[in-house]
Amino acid sequence: MEQVMFECGKYNLVHDFFKKVLMSSIPNALTYKVIVNTFWREGRTDEAILAVQDMERRGIVGTAGLYYDLARCLCSAGRCEEALMQLDKICKVANKPLVVTYTGLIQACLDSGNIHNGAYIFSYMNKFCSPNLVTCNILLKGYLDHGMFEEAKELFMDLLENGSPISNKLDHKDKVIPDIYTFNLMLDACVVELRWDDLEFVYRKMLQHGYHFNVKRHLQMILDACRAGKGELLETTWKHLVEADRVPPPLLLKEMFFKKLEQTDYVAAISCLNAHPSHVFSLKSWLNFFMEDPHRFQRETLVSLVHEVSVLITTRPSSFSEGDSCQLGTRG
Repeated sequence: MEQVMFECGKYNLVHDFFKKVLMSSIPNALTYKVIVNTFWREGRTDEAILAVQDMERRGIVGTAGLYYDLARCLCSAGRCEEALMQLDKICKVANKPLVVTYTGLIQACLDSGNIHNGAYIFSYMNKFCSPNLVTCNILLKGYLDHGMFEEAKELFMDLLENGSPISNKLDHKDKVIPDIYTFNLMLDACVVELRWDDLEFVYRKMLQHGYHFNVKRHLQMILDACRAGKGELLETTWKHLVEADRVPPPLLLKEMFFKKLEQTDYVAAISCLNAHPSHVFSLKSWLNFFMEDPHRFQRETLVSLVHEVSVLITTRPSSFSEGDSCQLGTRG
Protein backbone atom coordinates (compact mmCIF):
# COMPACT_ATOMS: atom_id res chain seq x y z
CA MET A 1 0.00 0.00 0.00
CA GLU A 2 2.74 2.46 0.97
CA GLN A 3 4.52 1.72 -2.32
CA VAL A 4 1.41 2.73 -4.28
CA MET A 5 1.11 5.97 -2.33
CA PHE A 6 4.77 6.70 -2.99
CA GLU A 7 4.49 6.05 -6.72
CA CYS A 8 1.48 8.39 -6.85
CA GLY A 9 3.49 11.14 -5.18
CA LYS A 10 1.30 11.13 -2.05
CA TYR A 11 4.22 11.62 0.29
CA ASN A 12 2.11 12.97 3.14
CA LEU A 13 0.10 9.74 3.10
CA VAL A 14 3.33 7.71 3.15
CA HIS A 15 4.43 9.55 6.30
CA ASP A 16 1.02 9.04 7.93
CA PHE A 17 1.09 5.34 7.09
CA PHE A 18 4.63 4.96 8.44
CA LYS A 19 3.67 6.63 11.74
CA LYS A 20 0.67 4.32 12.14
CA VAL A 21 2.84 1.27 11.50
CA LEU A 22 5.36 2.45 14.11
CA MET A 23 2.59 2.75 16.69
CA SER A 24 0.90 -0.57 15.96
CA SER A 25 3.72 -2.93 14.95
CA ILE A 26 7.31 -3.20 13.77
CA PRO A 27 7.87 -1.97 10.20
CA ASN A 28 9.58 -4.37 7.83
CA ALA A 29 12.52 -3.60 5.53
CA LEU A 30 10.20 -2.79 2.61
CA THR A 31 8.38 -0.16 4.66
CA TYR A 32 11.68 1.44 5.59
CA LYS A 33 12.77 1.37 1.95
CA VAL A 34 9.66 3.31 0.95
CA ILE A 35 10.14 5.93 3.66
CA VAL A 36 13.80 6.34 2.69
CA ASN A 37 12.78 6.94 -0.92
CA THR A 38 10.13 9.39 0.23
CA PHE A 39 12.68 11.40 2.20
CA TRP A 40 14.95 11.27 -0.85
CA ARG A 41 12.27 12.66 -3.15
CA GLU A 42 11.62 15.42 -0.62
CA GLY A 43 15.30 16.29 -0.33
CA ARG A 44 15.39 15.33 3.35
CA THR A 45 18.63 13.37 3.35
CA ASP A 46 19.32 13.52 7.10
CA GLU A 47 15.89 12.07 7.87
CA ALA A 48 16.55 9.23 5.41
CA ILE A 49 19.74 8.40 7.31
CA LEU A 50 17.91 8.53 10.66
CA ALA A 51 15.21 6.19 9.35
CA VAL A 52 17.82 3.58 8.40
CA GLN A 53 19.55 3.97 11.76
CA ASP A 54 16.20 3.43 13.48
CA MET A 55 15.67 0.28 11.43
CA GLU A 56 19.08 -1.07 12.40
CA ARG A 57 18.46 -0.32 16.10
CA ARG A 58 15.33 -2.43 15.89
CA GLY A 59 17.39 -5.35 14.55
CA ILE A 60 15.72 -5.32 11.15
CA VAL A 61 17.98 -6.54 8.35
CA GLY A 62 17.94 -4.04 5.51
CA THR A 63 17.80 -5.16 1.91
CA ALA A 64 20.44 -4.34 -0.69
CA GLY A 65 17.84 -2.16 -2.41
CA LEU A 66 17.29 -0.11 0.73
CA TYR A 67 21.00 0.63 1.23
CA TYR A 68 21.38 1.24 -2.50
CA ASP A 69 18.58 3.81 -2.42
CA LEU A 70 20.11 5.47 0.64
CA ALA A 71 23.48 5.62 -1.13
CA ARG A 72 21.89 7.21 -4.20
CA CYS A 73 20.05 9.65 -1.94
CA LEU A 74 23.40 10.66 -0.44
CA CYS A 75 24.93 11.03 -3.90
CA SER A 76 22.08 13.27 -4.96
CA ALA A 77 22.84 15.47 -1.96
CA GLY A 78 26.53 15.68 -2.90
CA ARG A 79 27.60 13.39 -0.06
CA CYS A 80 29.32 10.70 -2.10
CA GLU A 81 31.84 9.78 0.62
CA GLU A 82 28.97 8.80 2.90
CA ALA A 83 27.33 7.00 0.00
CA LEU A 84 30.41 4.86 -0.55
CA MET A 85 30.27 3.84 3.12
CA GLN A 86 27.00 2.04 2.36
CA LEU A 87 28.72 -0.33 -0.06
CA ASP A 88 29.85 -2.75 2.64
CA LYS A 89 26.24 -3.16 3.76
CA ILE A 90 25.09 -3.56 0.17
CA CYS A 91 27.69 -6.23 -0.58
CA LYS A 92 26.56 -8.35 2.38
CA VAL A 93 23.08 -8.85 0.95
CA ALA A 94 23.38 -7.93 -2.75
CA ASN A 95 22.62 -10.24 -5.66
CA LYS A 96 23.48 -7.76 -8.42
CA PRO A 97 27.09 -7.31 -9.58
CA LEU A 98 28.98 -4.55 -7.80
CA VAL A 99 29.45 -2.65 -11.06
CA VAL A 100 25.67 -2.11 -11.25
CA THR A 101 25.71 -0.47 -7.83
CA TYR A 102 28.55 1.87 -8.70
CA THR A 103 26.89 2.76 -11.99
CA GLY A 104 23.70 3.69 -10.16
CA LEU A 105 25.63 5.95 -7.79
CA ILE A 106 27.35 7.68 -10.71
CA GLN A 107 23.97 8.21 -12.38
CA ALA A 108 22.55 9.68 -9.16
CA CYS A 109 25.43 12.17 -9.03
CA LEU A 110 24.87 13.17 -12.65
CA ASP A 111 21.11 13.47 -12.18
CA SER A 112 21.77 16.00 -9.41
CA GLY A 113 24.17 17.92 -11.65
CA ASN A 114 27.36 16.92 -9.83
CA ILE A 115 29.69 15.61 -12.53
CA HIS A 116 32.77 15.84 -10.31
CA ASN A 117 31.33 13.46 -7.72
CA GLY A 118 30.31 11.12 -10.53
CA ALA A 119 33.87 11.14 -11.85
CA TYR A 120 35.18 10.57 -8.33
CA ILE A 121 33.04 7.46 -7.87
CA PHE A 122 34.09 6.21 -11.31
CA SER A 123 37.73 6.54 -10.27
CA TYR A 124 37.03 4.94 -6.89
CA MET A 125 35.28 1.91 -8.37
CA ASN A 126 38.38 0.99 -10.38
CA LYS A 127 39.96 -0.16 -7.12
CA PHE A 128 37.34 -2.89 -6.76
CA CYS A 129 35.79 -3.71 -10.14
CA SER A 130 36.00 -2.82 -13.80
CA PRO A 131 33.40 -0.41 -15.19
CA ASN A 132 31.32 -1.87 -17.98
CA LEU A 133 30.33 -0.07 -21.17
CA VAL A 134 27.11 1.25 -19.64
CA THR A 135 29.11 2.87 -16.84
CA CYS A 136 31.55 4.43 -19.28
CA ASN A 137 28.83 5.73 -21.58
CA ILE A 138 26.98 7.30 -18.65
CA LEU A 139 30.09 9.15 -17.50
CA LEU A 140 31.01 10.07 -21.08
CA LYS A 141 27.60 11.67 -21.59
CA GLY A 142 27.95 13.39 -18.22
CA TYR A 143 31.24 14.94 -19.23
CA LEU A 144 29.82 16.14 -22.53
CA ASP A 145 26.63 17.50 -20.95
CA HIS A 146 28.83 19.61 -18.66
CA GLY A 147 31.08 20.89 -21.43
CA MET A 148 34.06 18.78 -20.34
CA PHE A 149 35.16 17.74 -23.82
CA GLU A 150 38.78 16.95 -22.96
CA GLU A 151 37.77 14.64 -20.11
CA ALA A 152 35.30 12.91 -22.41
CA LYS A 153 37.96 12.56 -25.08
CA GLU A 154 40.38 11.00 -22.59
CA LEU A 155 37.76 8.44 -21.53
CA PHE A 156 36.94 7.73 -25.16
CA MET A 157 40.61 7.13 -25.96
CA ASP A 158 40.77 4.69 -23.05
CA LEU A 159 37.86 2.78 -24.56
CA LEU A 160 39.57 2.67 -27.94
CA GLU A 161 42.53 0.99 -26.30
CA ASN A 162 40.33 -2.02 -25.53
CA GLY A 163 39.73 -1.01 -21.96
CA SER A 164 43.26 -1.68 -20.77
CA PRO A 165 43.54 1.56 -18.79
CA ILE A 166 40.16 0.80 -17.19
CA SER A 167 40.78 -2.81 -16.21
CA ASN A 168 42.46 -3.36 -12.87
CA LYS A 169 44.60 -6.09 -11.34
CA LEU A 170 41.55 -7.83 -9.90
CA ASP A 171 39.89 -8.34 -13.25
CA HIS A 172 41.79 -8.40 -16.53
CA LYS A 173 39.40 -10.57 -18.52
CA ASP A 174 36.77 -7.91 -19.21
CA LYS A 175 37.52 -5.61 -22.10
CA VAL A 176 35.39 -2.54 -22.66
CA ILE A 177 35.20 -1.18 -26.20
CA PRO A 178 32.98 1.59 -27.60
CA ASP A 179 29.63 0.87 -29.22
CA ILE A 180 27.68 2.97 -31.71
CA TYR A 181 26.14 5.01 -28.87
CA THR A 182 29.65 5.89 -27.69
CA PHE A 183 30.71 6.99 -31.16
CA ASN A 184 27.55 9.04 -31.71
CA LEU A 185 28.02 10.83 -28.39
CA MET A 186 31.52 11.87 -29.41
CA LEU A 187 30.54 12.77 -32.97
CA ASP A 188 27.72 15.03 -31.78
CA ALA A 189 30.06 16.71 -29.30
CA CYS A 190 32.69 17.29 -31.99
CA VAL A 191 30.10 19.05 -34.14
CA VAL A 192 28.93 21.26 -31.27
CA GLU A 193 32.52 22.16 -30.37
CA LEU A 194 33.53 22.55 -34.05
CA ARG A 195 36.32 20.06 -33.42
CA TRP A 196 36.64 18.87 -37.01
CA ASP A 197 39.97 17.07 -36.55
CA ASP A 198 38.50 15.11 -33.65
CA LEU A 199 35.35 14.41 -35.64
CA GLU A 200 37.41 12.98 -38.48
CA PHE A 201 39.29 10.74 -36.04
CA VAL A 202 36.15 9.50 -34.27
CA TYR A 203 34.28 8.92 -37.53
CA ARG A 204 37.10 6.86 -39.04
CA LYS A 205 37.33 4.82 -35.84
CA MET A 206 33.59 4.21 -35.97
CA LEU A 207 33.89 2.73 -39.46
CA GLN A 208 36.95 0.70 -38.45
CA HIS A 209 34.97 -0.81 -35.57
CA GLY A 210 32.40 -2.12 -38.04
CA TYR A 211 29.67 0.46 -37.55
CA HIS A 212 28.02 2.01 -40.58
CA PHE A 213 27.17 5.41 -41.94
CA ASN A 214 23.63 6.33 -40.94
CA VAL A 215 21.99 8.88 -43.22
CA LYS A 216 19.77 10.45 -40.56
CA ARG A 217 22.52 10.45 -37.95
CA HIS A 218 25.68 11.26 -39.87
CA LEU A 219 24.88 12.94 -43.20
CA GLN A 220 24.66 16.53 -41.99
CA MET A 221 27.80 16.30 -39.85
CA ILE A 222 29.76 14.90 -42.79
CA LEU A 223 28.56 17.75 -45.01
CA ASP A 224 29.41 20.30 -42.31
CA ALA A 225 32.86 18.79 -41.84
CA CYS A 226 33.45 18.79 -45.59
CA ARG A 227 32.59 22.47 -45.84
CA ALA A 228 34.92 23.11 -42.90
CA GLY A 229 37.82 21.68 -44.86
CA LYS A 230 37.51 17.97 -44.14
CA GLY A 231 36.81 16.85 -47.68
CA GLU A 232 38.53 13.54 -46.99
CA LEU A 233 35.53 12.50 -44.92
CA LEU A 234 33.34 12.83 -47.99
CA GLU A 235 35.67 10.52 -49.90
CA THR A 236 35.79 8.10 -46.96
CA THR A 237 32.00 7.97 -46.69
CA TRP A 238 31.60 7.53 -50.44
CA LYS A 239 34.05 4.63 -50.46
CA HIS A 240 32.31 3.08 -47.43
CA LEU A 241 28.93 3.20 -49.18
CA VAL A 242 30.27 1.81 -52.47
CA GLU A 243 31.98 -1.09 -50.67
CA ALA A 244 28.74 -1.85 -48.83
CA ASP A 245 26.82 -1.72 -52.14
CA ARG A 246 24.70 1.15 -50.81
CA VAL A 247 23.36 4.05 -52.86
CA PRO A 248 24.73 7.40 -51.65
CA PRO A 249 21.99 9.81 -50.53
CA PRO A 250 21.29 12.68 -52.97
CA LEU A 251 22.82 15.39 -50.77
CA LEU A 252 26.03 13.41 -50.43
CA LEU A 253 26.12 12.82 -54.16
CA LYS A 254 25.62 16.52 -54.86
CA GLU A 255 28.45 17.45 -52.52
CA MET A 256 30.75 14.92 -54.16
CA PHE A 257 29.73 16.26 -57.57
CA PHE A 258 30.58 19.80 -56.44
CA LYS A 259 33.89 18.65 -55.02
CA LYS A 260 34.96 17.00 -58.27
CA LEU A 261 33.95 20.07 -60.26
CA GLU A 262 36.04 22.25 -57.96
CA GLN A 263 38.96 19.94 -58.68
CA THR A 264 38.18 20.28 -62.44
CA ASP A 265 37.86 16.49 -62.56
CA TYR A 266 34.84 16.49 -64.85
CA VAL A 267 34.94 12.79 -65.69
CA ALA A 268 34.84 11.86 -62.01
CA ALA A 269 32.07 14.39 -61.39
CA ILE A 270 29.94 12.88 -64.14
CA SER A 271 30.79 9.34 -63.06
CA CYS A 272 29.44 10.10 -59.58
CA LEU A 273 25.98 10.36 -61.07
CA ASN A 274 26.11 6.70 -62.08
CA ALA A 275 25.94 5.86 -58.39
CA HIS A 276 22.37 7.13 -58.16
CA PRO A 277 19.17 6.51 -60.15
CA SER A 278 18.92 9.28 -62.73
CA HIS A 279 15.21 9.86 -62.17
CA VAL A 280 15.99 11.36 -58.76
CA PHE A 281 17.42 14.46 -60.44
CA SER A 282 14.86 16.32 -62.54
CA LEU A 283 15.61 19.34 -64.69
CA LYS A 284 14.21 21.57 -61.96
CA SER A 285 16.39 19.94 -59.32
CA TRP A 286 19.48 20.50 -61.46
CA LEU A 287 18.59 24.17 -61.92
CA ASN A 288 18.08 24.54 -58.18
CA PHE A 289 21.29 22.63 -57.64
CA PHE A 290 23.40 25.21 -59.46
CA MET A 291 21.35 28.21 -58.34
CA GLU A 292 21.77 27.37 -54.64
CA ASP A 293 25.37 28.54 -54.75
CA PRO A 294 25.92 30.44 -58.01
CA HIS A 295 29.26 31.88 -56.87
CA ARG A 296 30.80 28.50 -56.20
CA PHE A 297 31.79 27.95 -59.83
CA GLN A 298 33.01 30.12 -62.63
CA ARG A 299 31.32 30.11 -66.01
CA GLU A 300 34.31 28.29 -67.50
CA THR A 301 33.72 25.39 -65.13
CA LEU A 302 30.17 24.86 -66.36
CA VAL A 303 31.23 25.24 -69.98
CA SER A 304 33.91 22.59 -69.49
CA LEU A 305 31.39 20.32 -67.78
CA VAL A 306 28.93 20.61 -70.67
CA HIS A 307 31.75 19.91 -73.13
CA GLU A 308 32.82 16.80 -71.20
CA VAL A 309 29.24 15.53 -71.11
CA SER A 310 28.95 16.02 -74.86
CA VAL A 311 32.16 14.08 -75.45
CA LEU A 312 31.03 11.22 -73.23
CA ILE A 313 27.62 11.03 -74.90
CA THR A 314 29.34 10.83 -78.26
CA THR A 315 32.07 8.35 -77.37
CA ARG A 316 30.60 6.37 -74.46
CA PRO A 317 26.79 6.50 -74.56
CA SER A 318 26.55 3.27 -72.58
CA SER A 319 28.12 4.95 -69.57
CA PHE A 320 24.88 6.86 -69.07
CA SER A 321 22.63 3.84 -69.30
CA GLU A 322 24.43 0.96 -67.67
CA GLY A 323 25.11 2.61 -64.30
CA ASP A 324 28.75 1.52 -64.13
CA SER A 325 30.41 2.18 -60.81
CA CYS A 326 32.80 5.11 -60.80
CA GLN A 327 36.42 5.32 -59.82
CA LEU A 328 36.63 8.72 -58.16
CA GLY A 329 39.61 10.91 -58.76
CA THR A 330 40.60 9.23 -62.04
CA ARG A 331 40.10 10.40 -65.58
CA GLY A 332 38.44 8.19 -68.17
